[in-house]
Amino acid sequence: MPNVAFAAPFLFGNTLRFLEGMVALDGVRIGLLTGDPLEKLPAGIRQGIHHYQRLSNPLDAQQILDGCRALTREMGPLDRLIGVLEQVQGPLGEVRDALGLPGLGADAANNFRDKAKMKDILRGADIPCARHALAVDEASVWEGAEKVGFPMVVKPPDGAGAKGTFRLDDADQLREALAMGGPAPSRPWMMEEFVVGDEQSFDTICIRATPVWHSLTHYLPTPLEAIRNPWIQWCVVLPREVEHPRYDDIRDAAFSSLNALGMGTGFAHMEWFRRKDGSVAVSEVAARPPGAQIGPLIMYAHGFDFYREWCRLMVYEQWEAPPRQFATGAAFLRGQGAGRVKRVHGLDQVQKEMGDLIVEANLPRPGQPKSSSYEGEGNIVLRHPKTAVIMEALHRLVSTVRVEME
Repeated sequence: MPNVAFAAPFLFGNTLRFLEGMVALDGVRIGLLTGDPLEKLPAGIRQGIHHYQRLSNPLDAQQILDGCRALTREMGPLDRLIGVLEQVQGPLGEVRDALGLPGLGADAANNFRDKAKMKDILRGADIPCARHALAVDEASVWEGAEKVGFPMVVKPPDGAGAKGTFRLDDADQLREALAMGGPAPSRPWMMEEFVVGDEQSFDTICIRATPVWHSLTHYLPTPLEAIRNPWIQWCVVLPREVEHPRYDDIRDAAFSSLNALGMGTGFAHMEWFRRKDGSVAVSEVAARPPGAQIGPLIMYAHGFDFYREWCRLMVYEQWEAPPRQFATGAAFLRGQGAGRVKRVHGLDQVQKEMGDLIVEANLPRPGQPKSSSYEGEGNIVLRHPKTAVIMEALHRLVSTVRVEME
């Protein structure tokens, strides 16, 4: 019976769905490492946790190591240490190395977490990616601007999910950004070419460094554009035609990227662009499952429990997914203005027009505070055998639904 330590720094959202998948696996003893009280877990998940260690800093490698040792005293030797949050992947790699556990070690984890190092590795492997520079002071900012050019995107080198990311269009905007607080050795800037084109993502399952399954996702519009325009209700589309030859170039680039970065067994989520001239450019790669409702989109497109299957992958190095039967899409509902949700307009019309397409609805609730994320206050997930039907329905949905704030 495998003993698995699951590092879940915060017990909310996507993490709970993966924990639910883990407790559904037969023959696994689960030790939970978290910064939250156990009472925050739904009762059904809580009953499946064999041992629990609360950490004051659940992202600290030493505390995770001490927590694993405490679990070992209660459960016996650990067989696996896993987690889904991107920010915990580096510390997990350090702890795996210290305990001799299988999985992504510290060096490989750092290849994925340090975006500047990642780009250097990708360029060294002749994989197309955006121009970049790492800046630690004002002088290196201007050197980087000369190398990268305008417009550019600035982000933290270990960021996740577009957090802390902003666009600069010219030297004047760069001066303004520096005046508000420039980089430092302890908080460097990753300066990256702003790629003009369609942003998409590419997800890969690897077992012992071999890609065994993949998926693609289209963003409408780019996440950065959604951040810059808070009125935009962002959409994500999972096309049915995942094996189409038009994706051959990004398949090659994605698999080559994972080989260069040192992926072993696990899930990799890559952001990439299709430039206006048709060429591809890799933006960044993360060694963790995707967010932005992509997990449910995969689940509904294939008709299987994505979360439980990921857990089976991480514990037993096994993965099975039925062929894709549907295209799926998610529309993220965003409140217009500040405050709290007052009411949601247009839901009756959406239900009337596309009720047969809706497979999941997480609707904004009256009184709910405005989200700080571009994913907004709620979402609706659609499914249909034809990708074009999903694209048209999402456009109609975000044109019809309006979240009123007060």
